[in-house]
Amino acid sequence: MADTKREIERKYESDESGLPDLTGVAGVAGVLDKGVVELDATYYDTLDERLAASRLTLRRRTGGSDAGWHLKFPVGPGVRDEIRAPLSDTVPDDLMALVRSRVRDAELLPVVRLRSVRDVRHLVDADGRLLAEASVDAVTAERLTGSGGLAQWTEIEVELADDGDPAFLDKVEKRLRKAGVRPSTSPSKVARALAETAPQKKGRQRPAEPVTAGDHVLAYLRAQRDAIVEADPAVRRDVEDSVHRMRVATRRARSALRAHRKLFDRAVTDPIGDDLKWLAGELGADRDREVLAERLTAALDELPDTLVRGPVGDRVHAWAEGGRGGSRSHVIGVLDSERYLALLDTLDALLADPPLRKRAGKKPSKVISKAVRKELRRVSRLVEQAIDTPPGHDRDTALHEARKKAKSTRYTAEAATPALGSPAATLAKSMKSLTKLLGEHQDSVMARQTLRELSAVAHAAGEDTFTYGVLYGREEQRAAAVEAELPETWKKTRSRASV
Repeated sequence: MADTKREIERKYESDESGLPDLTGVAGVAGVLDKGVVELDATYYDTLDERLAASRLTLRRRTGGSDAGWHLKFPVGPGVRDEIRAPLSDTVPDDLMALVRSRVRDAELLPVVRLRSVRDVRHLVDADGRLLAEASVDAVTAERLTGSGGLAQWTEIEVELADDGDPAFLDKVEKRLRKAGVRPSTSPSKVARALAETAPQKKGRQRPAEPVTAGDHVLAYLRAQRDAIVEADPAVRRDVEDSVHRMRVATRRARSALRAHRKLFDRAVTDPIGDDLKWLAGELGADRDREVLAERLTAALDELPDTLVRGPVGDRVHAWAEGGRGGSRSHVIGVLDSERYLALLDTLDALLADPPLRKRAGKKPSKVISKAVRKELRRVSRLVEQAIDTPPGHDRDTALHEARKKAKSTRYTAEAATPALGSPAATLAKSMKSLTKLLGEHQDSVMARQTLRELSAVAHAAGEDTFTYGVLYGREEQRAAAVEAELPETWKKTRSRASV
């Protein structure tokens, strides 16, 4: 079973002088010699180095205190999450799943072998507590693919102790810089190894700055594709908010294809839109239940004790947890499905060879603004229809449809902002506010439906259902407040909408 460790470290260039004296660093009471260890690591990637392109590293390492498989995800500058699995001859299934969105059907191969002779020092405080580990690594890198290649270098690495204060690394760096040591220009050993052992150095081609309407839409689609792929391992690891981020990126991509469908061959893009809709739907159940459970729990906590009768909190908690395990397993199954992996391949193909129509080559100020105005007209019609509909089920349905279109319009305006500037940004902000208001109404609708269901179950069990009625009444009031506020909010929104 894999486990995770947050790794916070900094790397520095080193010459033959080794590690400078660090006893002068504030807070350091001693520098302990922990001896020399020999590390032997083989890094795996696809032949076209997809993991390296995403700044991920996957290695099998022997030697040292943490021999095994290590998969590292970037979190921020000098910060990575390292996921570990026991030593084995092949890539562990747990780690393979976490890189599947990037690797897909490609084969993972040994690409680089790094052998390091590591001279280790422990920086400790007055109580002997470990603050950081500083080491001097003499590295030999050997490329295992193509014509091969060798490289050698020495570097200094300083890794913060578990639960340490990252500010301590600033103090160490100040001392190192004073001694003439400079930060490494490479983010990791394997990145340096790949660069220095390549048959010929090559840089990743950056997409050209968007010029045409098609360029701008493709740039937005590329960002959403990247967001989906990046969120995949986080969803598998059950990282907080990861399902929501993946779902939003999926919706944004679908919104862009739908709003700008005249720029593409729809025989190609319509099926992609269908698959994106499917993915967003599959991701939604767990997230919707989580949000609704938080709402009901918060509402219950607001009630005075005199209004809480029976095990209402237990029932809400049981309802929230009841679907979690199953829905999570379902989401993992979706991410392992052929349809999802084929969708990622199709998005890649779309971006590599976009099926653009003639209209896509026109100026964005004309084409994209027209699409945004069209979206705005649609949301206007839906909102006004909802306002004119008498209160009740039909209005609830109409407001829900208006909310979905407002969200889509917001995404369209966000995508248009690089091309149209502040008018599109203002519209996106207005649509976000409108979506939030209408979302509050829809959450109330769903809360009332759930409260009715929970109340029926409680009644059948012979429990007091009074509190469910109180919560239901409060949700009715919240929905009525939104409906009363909507006409004025919409009036202000329309006055600011100018694209």
